[in-house]
Amino acid sequence: MYMKHKSTGNLVEILDATALADPCRSVVGGRFHVGEELQDAAEFAKQDLIFPSGEVLPRCWQDAGYRAR
Repeated sequence: MYMKHKSTGNLVEILDATALADPCRSVVGGRFHVGEELQDAAEFAKQDLIFPSGEVLPRCWQDAGYRAR
């Protein structure tokens, strides 16, 4: 699954899609998808990621208590 990094606009290949949907995790493993060589894996804050279309992540993926509010 690919997401877009807000500040750079580069695509980020998400290595564990279930971690992206887990509201108890604020970071997710991934790697930038730029250039011709495979980039090193890194951790990305969910708040820094958006869908390639420009939509923000669903609230239920970021906030474990989203139903309580």
